[in-house]
Order: sequence, then structure tokens, then C-alpha cells
Amino acid sequence: MIDIKNLTKQANNKKILRGVDLQVKKGETVAILGPNGAGKSTLLKVLATLIKPTSGIVRINGLDLKKNHIEIKKILGYLPHSSLLYDHYSPLENLVFFGNVYGVRDVEQRAMKLVKDVGLSFFLNEPVKNFSRGMIQRIAIARAIVHDPEVLLLDEPHTGLDQGAISILNNVILSMKEKGSTTLMVTHDFKQAAEICDRIIIVKNGKIVDDFKIKNRNLELVSEKYEMQMEGVS
Repeated sequence: MIDIKNLTKQANNKKILRGVDLQVKKGETVAILGPNGAGKSTLLKVLATLIKPTSGIVRINGLDLKKNHIEIKKILGYLPHSSLLYDHYSPLENLVFFGNVYGVRDVEQRAMKLVKDVGLSFFLNEPVKNFSRGMIQRIAIARAIVHDPEVLLLDEPHTGLDQGAISILNNVILSMKEKGSTTLMVTHDFKQAAEICDRIIIVKNGKIVDDFKIKNRNLELVSEKYEMQMEGVS
């Protein structure tokens, strides 16, 4: 589903990504861990077609990122640090708007279901500008999946969420997985990575320094692997 070969990104004479190689199969849920400044968000932005790579090859669902970025955008769902919501719109209005952009059928019914799925039915018609950070994050998640994307790119999706909202988000991600979606999730939350992901990659200084599968929600394995890499042990 995602095939990355020797991907580099340089900005202002600074190398942010240094020869990233990564293959992700359809339906995989992959967590991307690493310290601040490692290049995690930059990698997602390249995949989301928001910034151009300096060099390398990226294919998503067989489509070349440089030649087919418009087609690729149609199958992506992207959640950055900002919500991308219109704050004077209600959750329903936001989701209907973005659903129409993607040509979603029965868009109002789809929007209402998603608002219910993220636990905010009571606030269906309230302006988003009145919402807490966690409530905005829930609607932003719904926005990212309104069109049932084949690939889901999540940049620290658990930020600002309480425990109940974290459970809702995890259920949403797992339900997308059941539909066959492929998910890449940048996170600092090892527990959530262990809970919902099949695989972990660790990024350091713009390179992937570890890549391993995870079973049985083994949080201890994730922590140990991460600490080894941060200490420079291979």
C-alpha cells in the first residue's frame, strides 16, 4: 500500500529526512515513535502531499507521489496538529462541507453517524469555536475519516483527549482497520501505540533506526526498544 525508497527532505540546508525506506502493507496500523525534531511529522506531510520530497520514490496504492498527487489525495485521510475545522461551523456543518469536497454519498447521514461515533451528538449544531481542545480533536478525527480513506495519516491524534475520548479514538482507528484502511500514526503515547498498532517504527535524526512488529499489547517491549535507540544502542 505504501512504498518509500531512499526518501530525503532538506530545508534551509538542514537534512530533515535522511534516506527513509519503508514498506507498509494494506490494513497495517503502524506507530511512528521518536524524539522531537526526528522528522516524524515531516514524513507524514510528504505522504499527505503537503510538502515535496527532495529526493526518493514514494508510491501509495501503486500511485507515484510526484505524478499522481491529486489521485492520492482522494484516498488519504490526514489529521495534523491543527484541526482544519471552520470554527464558526457546527460539527454537522463541518463534516457535511468536507464530505461534499470528497463527493461522499448521503453526506448528512454520514456526518451525523460520525458525530455520534465520537460521542458528541449533543453538540451536533453548536459552533466548534465554543468547544474544548478535546472536543475539537474528536471532530477533527471525524473530518479525517468522513470519506472512508484507504490510508489514514494521524499526527499525535491522542493529544488533548481524556481517557474516554482516547477509547473512542482507538475504537474509530480499529473500525477503520476492519474496513481495510492502512494507518500511520505519529505518537508520543507508547501505551496507545501498543494498544492499537501492529507494528512500531522508531525515527531518530531523520532515519528509521528500528522497525518491529508488536503482539499482545506489549508495552514493555516498545519502551525497551525505544530506550535502547535513544541511548544509541543497536
